[in-house]
Amino acid sequence: MTEHRIKIVEKILNANDRLANANRQRLDQSSTYSINLMASPGAGKTSFILATIHALLDENIQIGVIEGDTAPVTIDSDKINAAGMPAVQVNTGGECHLDAVMVENALDQLALDDLDLLVVENVGNLICPAAFKLGTHSNILIASVPEGDDKPYKYPNIYRGLDVLIINKVDLLPYIDFDMNYFRQGVEILNPGLTTFAVSCKTGEGIEGWLDWLKAKLT
Repeated sequence: MTEHRIKIVEKILNANDRLANANRQRLDQSSTYSINLMASPGAGKTSFILATIHALLDENIQIGVIEGDTAPVTIDSDKINAAGMPAVQVNTGGECHLDAVMVENALDQLALDDLDLLVVENVGNLICPAAFKLGTHSNILIASVPEGDDKPYKYPNIYRGLDVLIINKVDLLPYIDFDMNYFRQGVEILNPGLTTFAVSCKTGEGIEGWLDWLKAKLT
């Protein structure tokens, strides 16, 4: 029974990976750099995207966003549209992650040739999104201070596959029991030398370093 289940899971993931490769080819052909933005609920994914958009308004960088949600709400995509950038809402139907099929359908609704950057805001979850490739160029995780410093130890898989880690809400460090050294040690064990930016979307602290990294990818 266990062997049968493993084969089914492998078949699903292999099919997803093939479609993810096709998504990557579409993005490469349009010269659109893309990131898969993951985090737990409330970590600040949408706030981070909006901070990035507002900071790049004068750079003539066109940003598109795919918003993944488990329910048919448009709260986040409405915020992106209000900021002047196109957004596509994807209702996962209760699924705890986006997959390559969902992203493929969303890509059909975007003018990729007009975009420099595509941000895929995955469903708020620290487990499922790590297993499904989407075709994006980079995997980025937002870990926020209020979540606690033990998350790399509790959810190791999502940290292993990262290209960039954002530590958000550092303005709350004086008020929350968060051991930054303990947190970073856990990350280093899983992903040595991982590019990390400590930021506050509220105050703007640390955002410049992130922007420098991002703009280097877009050139």
